[in-house]
Amino acid sequence: MHNQSMNNSLILVVEDEPEISAILVSYLEVAGFRTAQAADGDIAYTLFRQFSPDLILLDIKMPKRDGIDVLRDIRRVSNTPIIMLTAMSEDIEKISALRLGADDYILKPFNTLEVIERVKAVLRRTKGTADLEYLVRVGMLDIDSSAHAVFVCEGGNKKILPLTHTEFSLIAHMSAAPRRAYSRSELIDACLPEGEALERTIDSHISNARRKLETVGVKGFLQTVRGVGYRLEPLL
Repeated sequence: MHNQSMNNSLILVVEDEPEISAILVSYLEVAGFRTAQAADGDIAYTLFRQFSPDLILLDIKMPKRDGIDVLRDIRRVSNTPIIMLTAMSEDIEKISALRLGADDYILKPFNTLEVIERVKAVLRRTKGTADLEYLVRVGMLDIDSSAHAVFVCEGGNKKILPLTHTEFSLIAHMSAAPRRAYSRSELIDACLPEGEALERTIDSHISNARRKLETVGVKGFLQTVRGVGYRLEPLL
């Protein structure tokens, strides 16, 4: 499944080992996901209530409250997809987690790319693909490839953004990994394959699209990344 079909889902990574957490977050964000991090069970539950993530990668052995307790508490109030992570291979622990409602279970040490594929598989299974196939949410923006349109969402209202074909193509392409820095040459290849292959052409389209976003109150998007190109969503 293409990254866009994941709808820019928010993944809560709950892992008390900083190195493992950093690796997971890095791979998830390259794959087009948004992320939040927690290093213990208490913070994990707080962030779950605060952000309503689309999926949780949940370590079992953690400080303050272990993953089994967090899983149990979440399942009392939500069906949010949860994949358990653990270095413990005892079958009884696996059975316990699955009986409590975990959607999948991964043993450490794991292949990070396999974790990403398992995340995608669980999202496909739990969310279905009909809506995810075409719609990507980035901040206040809904990028709908089936309608070939970008909508600005604010206060429950949707307003269509008057973009040209190329402006839409640029935003849609960058929405696959909205915080990644895209080079001008990559954007030319992806969005203007038969057009005038000049970097200033991309600069002009980006500038026009940015101005249209700012006109409707969407600030900071289509950032210039010095020496590289552009990113869709601001880092802060």
